[in-house]
Amino acid sequence: MKVLGVLILILLLVAAAGAYLLLTPFGPSTETFVDIPAGTGVRGIAGSLERAGMVRSRYAFEAWHTYQHGTLKAGEYRFDHPVTVREIYDRMARGDVYTISVTVPEGYNLFDIATTVQHAGLGTADAFLAAARSNTALISDLSPDAKSLEGYLFPETYKFSRHATPEQMQAAMVKRFRREATSLGLTTDVARTVTMASLVEKEVRVDTERPLVAGVFVNRLAKGIPLATDPTVIYAALLDNRWRGTIYRSDLDYDSPYNTYRHTGLPPGPIASPGVAALKAAMHPAETNYLYFVADAAGHSVFSADLKEHAEQVQAYRRASGEAPAAPAPSKQESRSPKHAVPGSASGRKRQK
Repeated sequence: MKVLGVLILILLLVAAAGAYLLLTPFGPSTETFVDIPAGTGVRGIAGSLERAGMVRSRYAFEAWHTYQHGTLKAGEYRFDHPVTVREIYDRMARGDVYTISVTVPEGYNLFDIATTVQHAGLGTADAFLAAARSNTALISDLSPDAKSLEGYLFPETYKFSRHATPEQMQAAMVKRFRREATSLGLTTDVARTVTMASLVEKEVRVDTERPLVAGVFVNRLAKGIPLATDPTVIYAALLDNRWRGTIYRSDLDYDSPYNTYRHTGLPPGPIASPGVAALKAAMHPAETNYLYFVADAAGHSVFSADLKEHAEQVQAYRRASGEAPAAPAPSKQESRSPKHAVPGSASGRKRQK
């Protein structure tokens, strides 16, 4: 009986020690990261946790795994308060790894995306831009002459690890573009379609008006009329580090292949990342005789087939917005612009002479 009592006492002490190791929170109170490489076994994981100060004993973690028989996921885990072995194990079984969210809205260009990545703490904007210009092999089958990944970094919210490289982030964004393009049936003439879609994306925000705007551009291209769209002027200035936040006359006169006031046809490539609605519009433009469009007081677009009708819409816009009436006869350049009536660019910035 005496021996039995000793054995029971020992078992109780072992159980208490096990419960203490497994169920009592442990670990640092400050932010701590534990990175588990792919292919790491349970012993390696337990050792990493012990070295990081997340568990009192690696053997306690291994013992809990023996009991659970779960599958643990690789990745980086973030802890900011003491936790139990069970909680750590459950998080790794779920694959609750630490990631940083990066949201790319529709219409963002490379410069916008690079700045967003930098603000998220995932590297510098310059490094992201440099990678986007050298990583064109990602889209060589879609756009053989592309000078960058502009237009192919699909607008979406992404989750990246802290150590994600610009190349890895861009590969994920291009992969998402390919998935959406396949879903839409966009398999031919991809570069031209994406370029057109990027113009539509920057010019209008109402989805139902996108096919009409695409139709205006198609009609102007067919007639050899310059597209004369302000977002391309802004993009040309961005490429040459000349953008000053406002469109000046010198920007409109600047001889860039992206300046659709000076050059007919589409620009050499996309000027932003188009979303699904803009891609659909570029693939299926509305068949109309419209050559012009202008925003009304509510922010919608009003379309016209001839310059006289367009000029009337311009005057109506200016009266509604309280601006001084425009000169009766527009200049030669204005007469060829599809949206010259808006007293500023597509982004609402006023032009300066």
